[in-house]
Amino acid sequence: MKVSAYAYTNRGGRDHNEDSLRAAADQGVFVLADGLGGHGRGEVASALAVDALFTAMTQAETLGGETLLDLFQKANETILLQQGQPGQEEMRTTAVALKLMGDTAVWAHIGDSRLYRFSGGALAGVTADHSVTYRKFLGGEISYMDVYHDDDRSRLLRVLGKEPCRPEAGQGSVSPGDAFLLCSDGFWEYVYNEEMQADLCKARTPEEWAESMLLRHIRRTPPGNDNFSLITVFVEECG
Repeated sequence: MKVSAYAYTNRGGRDHNEDSLRAAADQGVFVLADGLGGHGRGEVASALAVDALFTAMTQAETLGGETLLDLFQKANETILLQQGQPGQEEMRTTAVALKLMGDTAVWAHIGDSRLYRFSGGALAGVTADHSVTYRKFLGGEISYMDVYHDDDRSRLLRVLGKEPCRPEAGQGSVSPGDAFLLCSDGFWEYVYNEEMQADLCKARTPEEWAESMLLRHIRRTPPGNDNFSLITVFVEECG
C-alpha cells in the first residue's frame, strides 16, 4: 500500500507557536504535540517530545502498542530531565503518534491532541481526551457537543512532563482507502466530526482534505485563538 500525507501548523492568534509536528509518509511515522503555554516554554516541551518519539519510531523495525507506550515514557523522561533548566521547570505537552506498518496501524496519545481514524469514508474511531471535560462527557454530565465548549476543556489530567505518565495506545488493521487525522485541540475545537468526514469524501489528496477543513476552521476562530496543527494521511493501493 502507498501512504501519502500533508502536515500544517499555524500560530493562530498567539505570539508564538507551541505546537510541533513531524511526518514521514515513506516511513509511515507521524507525530504531533501541543505544548502547554500556561506552564511556560511549551514549545520546548513539544519539540522534545516530537523529536524523541519520531526518532525512536523511525528506528524501530517493529512497533506494537506496548513498545509505543514505552517510547512515550522515555519522551516523558527527556522532558523531566530538561525541566532542570532555569525557566523550564513547569513545561508540559500533549502528544499523539501514529505508525503504519503494512496492513497495521499503531497509535498512542496523551492529553487532548487527537487521532481520528476513517475507513470506507466513515469515522471508525477517535482517541479519548485526557481532560476534565471528556471525563464529564464519559460520566454523562455533558453531551459530546458540549466537549467543544465546556469551560474545563483545557484542564488536562495526563500530559508529558509530569508523573505519573499514562499514555494510551491502540492498534487496528489498515486497508486501501483508509485515512487518518492527527491534530491539536486548537484545530478540532472548530471542526466537527461530520465535517471532517464530508470533506474527506470529496478530497483526492491529503492536502485537499486539510485545506477543506482549514477553510471551515478559519471561518470560526475568534481573535487570539490558539495555535492549531494537523497531519492528514491517506492509505491507497500501490500503482
